[in-house]
Amino acid sequence: MAPAIVQELAAASVEEPPSRYRLQEKDHSDGMMVAAEMPEPIPVVDLSQLASADEAAKLREALQNWGFFLATNHGVEVSLMDNVMNLSREFFNQPIEWKQKFSNLIDGKKFQMEGYGTDRVVTKDQILDWSDRLQLRVEPKEEQNLSFWPDHRESFRDVLNEYASRTREIRDNILQAVTKLLELDEDYFFNQVNKAPASARFNYYPPCPRPDLVLGVKPHSDGSLLTILLVDKDIGGLQVQRDGKWYNVPDSPHKLLINIGDTMEILCNGIFRSPVHRVVTNAEKERISLAMFYSVDGEKDLEPAAGLLDENRSARYRKVNIRDFFAGISEQSSRGKRYIDSLKI
Repeated sequence: MAPAIVQELAAASVEEPPSRYRLQEKDHSDGMMVAAEMPEPIPVVDLSQLASADEAAKLREALQNWGFFLATNHGVEVSLMDNVMNLSREFFNQPIEWKQKFSNLIDGKKFQMEGYGTDRVVTKDQILDWSDRLQLRVEPKEEQNLSFWPDHRESFRDVLNEYASRTREIRDNILQAVTKLLELDEDYFFNQVNKAPASARFNYYPPCPRPDLVLGVKPHSDGSLLTILLVDKDIGGLQVQRDGKWYNVPDSPHKLLINIGDTMEILCNGIFRSPVHRVVTNAEKERISLAMFYSVDGEKDLEPAAGLLDENRSARYRKVNIRDFFAGISEQSSRGKRYIDSLKI
């Protein structure tokens, strides 16, 4: 049975979330839901200066220490960021019945990544996230399935395509800088992403009556090569883990939060690590975010770059087909595990 739309549960003003959303006692006891403030300011990288040695050094330090950073001078206008978030909020504020036109369940049963709804349910004892989402394939553009794209405003498609084109430029800029940091052939990453898919995921977190027991998104790392996140300018909720401890990621209106994913961790042979993160719920306020997930060509095998290996540096991850990789992530994440851990040598 498919889980309920979380927004409907919140609208019903339930005092206690259904048991399917409540964390196991071991996950919310002994301060597991408590997070500290970051011990140092969140790393900030000026994308317009990445060609300079100083800014490249900041990028390296950010990816080695945290796996993510705040991007400034990224080239996306404030008006465009506000526009795409406003359209997102307008979509989630539409009647449930109307939004079901874009459902991610075929015949109400078979799950697909694209569309509106909740995450895939793999097991009966799976703890569900307190969030709804709309996920859309934006690249390659000829593979866009516009039947899933909302039509509540004529501008939705144009705004999302414009935003996606800007974030793709950001992706390319960062990949070029990472290539230099790792001293790889200059075309290495671009050969990986030549026909690669990209998705936009709009996340909606309704108010939750028990934020001490329920997470908006359970701990995970992204399977992507690179994730570009636009967060709600009014309310936070993102937390990141380092050395087993959780930290609050400070609110950063109109800045983009960029993190590497498991794909990048494997390709760079663990030199940079994909950060484990989660989203906490709020008892009184809704929250929205937009994540752009950039992957690699779906026909590729995923393994550490040959240019990073020699007699003194062996591969830390075994080779896996990219399709098997994402299937493994889907299966393992439902159990609260990281598939990438099973690939370590």
